[in-house]
Amino acid sequence: MKKSTSRAKRIRVFVVDDHPLIRHALCDAIRQDKGLEVCGEADDREEALKGIARTEPDLAIIDLRLRSSDGLDLIRDLRDRHPKVLSLVLSMQDESITAERAVRAGARGFVSKQESPKKIIEAVRKVLGGEIYWSERAAAHIASRIASPAPSANSVSDHLSERELQVFEQTGLGRSTQQIAESLHIDISTVETYRARIKDKLALKDGSDLLQTAIRWCLTKSY
Repeated sequence: MKKSTSRAKRIRVFVVDDHPLIRHALCDAIRQDKGLEVCGEADDREEALKGIARTEPDLAIIDLRLRSSDGLDLIRDLRDRHPKVLSLVLSMQDESITAERAVRAGARGFVSKQESPKKIIEAVRKVLGGEIYWSERAAAHIASRIASPAPSANSVSDHLSERELQVFEQTGLGRSTQQIAESLHIDISTVETYRARIKDKLALKDGSDLLQTAIRWCLTKSY
């Protein structure tokens, strides 16, 4: 009877990652904590939604790049369909770009896959405790963004063509040149041409200035 009561008190965690080795390693780390248990795992959005509806976890740990979908879409789905399920992002993507976007989408925090298992479990515990987990790097980025106001939507759209605006936005979302080319069905060289035009029109110094400006602009939008 005592054993059953102990199991009932465990926090149930659902893991969503499209890399089997990483997913299994994360599950193993979670199982090392006596207060946590893995109630399910998935490698894509649809599979995750079905599993989460079936298992009703307390927390979902989600990678942003899934097998055939975007982790941010899954986070928004959970926010709308399963508001009691907390979300924590675990990703290789640059946290200075994606951490705040993830929280805006509904996640309660962001932790890099480069962190130790102990740090990841610490993030899980903080989120379960009602906090939003920010790494030092993400917190520094947010402070920097607040100190540097983003360009307004009108100032950008007034200067850029529709296609240039699409490239600008996807750049701010952290997409690579290859990903932008595939998404817009254009050549990589064409993407670079659009970026050069954007820099000229917005009077940006270089590629780094373009990236930071695009990120700040994207963060002003509602998710």
